Formats: sequence, C-alpha cells, structure tokens
Amino acid sequence: MTTQNLKLKTQNSIYLSSAYLAPIEYYSKLLAYDTAYIEQHDHYTKQTYRNRCNIVGPGGILPLSIPTVKPESLKCPMKDIQISDHGNWRHLHWNAIESAYNNTPFFEYYKDDFAPFYEKKYAFLFDFNEELRQLICELIDITPTVKYTQEYKTVFNANESDFREIIHPKKDFKTEDPEFIPVPYYQVFEARHGFIPNLSIIDLLFNMGPESLLVLKGTQ
Repeated sequence: MTTQNLKLKTQNSIYLSSAYLAPIEYYSKLLAYDTAYIEQHDHYTKQTYRNRCNIVGPGGILPLSIPTVKPESLKCPMKDIQISDHGNWRHLHWNAIESAYNNTPFFEYYKDDFAPFYEKKYAFLFDFNEELRQLICELIDITPTVKYTQEYKTVFNANESDFREIIHPKKDFKTEDPEFIPVPYYQVFEARHGFIPNLSIIDLLFNMGPESLLVLKGTQ
C-alpha cells in the first residue's frame, strides 16, 4: 500500500448559527462540509436568521420573524430562547407561506410536511429550528453530519470555518461569502421580480421539488 493510500482525508468542519427556514447558502454549507456544528451557546440577537427568514410573494421579498420571549439577561444563550405566542405569528406565517407558494409546482406535495409546525406550540426556538432543518434535509435528500456545540468557541483550526455571523440577512453574501455562487432556478414570481437569489430554502423546495439537490450541488 502506498503512502498516498495511507493518508487520511482532512475533515472540514463548519460552525453555523441556528436558523429558521435558513437561506440556500446555509444548506449549501451543510452539503459541502464533512461536519456541521450548530451553535447553541451564542448570545441571542434579533434580526438574524435565528428567528427570521425571507420568502418572496406577489409584492416581492417578505421577511417572516418569530417573536421571542424577552430573556432576563442580554447574554442568554440561543438554546434557552423561548418562542412567544405574541401576534398569532404561526397563523400569519403559514398564511404568508401559503399565499406565496400555493401556485408553485411542489407546494401541494410538501405542504402537509410543514403545516404541523404552525399548529404545534414549541417552547424553544432552537428546537423548532432544528426540527424544521431535519425535515428539510430529509425532503431534499441530504444527510449532513450535524453536531451541537457544547461551549462557545472563538479559536478555530485551519480545517474549521466559522459562518455563525457571516450568513446574515443584513450582510451581502457576494462580499461575505464569495465561494457561494447561487444557481438560478425557476421561481413562480420571476417574471414580476426577476430571479431573487438566496431566499429561504423553502423557496427552492416548493419551486423545484426533487431537483433542489441538483441546484444545491451546483453552488459548490
């Protein structure tokens, strides 16, 4: 056996924040890296993908945000953030998703998988996000190796990448993550708005169905 055959493949790891119906960029990382660590111990901040996603409807991009219970401390870890029932958000989110994607090719096929998430009350945002992520990975047919952080890490090895604050709704992926190159795909409102990249993964799933995996692979 040659030395080359004895060499072990370097395992590349990525650190990601928890995310609500995360954007396509997020799922491209789950596909590209050997191991993904989902952060549980970061201090929760609003206006991030931790509690929001972007879909597109007749009027353009529509952000959906999950209300949370105000923590007792500003340093409350993500794993302890509780979901609030304020504003009947479950009903509003599902109505918005249904309105945006009812005419897409695959909404009818997948809607029964997603509807229960807007009927059941989850106590913690992290659990809600993770169960949605697991469902989406199953529907797209990807099986990432996912682990959960046991502490907040600040120093990384050469084969570890920290994207916890890079994949962010207020940051431009073109400058923050130039390796991510979106692949255009059919969008039901494209004639009205043009192609909009890096929306929530459900935009890809409802429009492209089983071909979502091919699109994700194309971003690599």
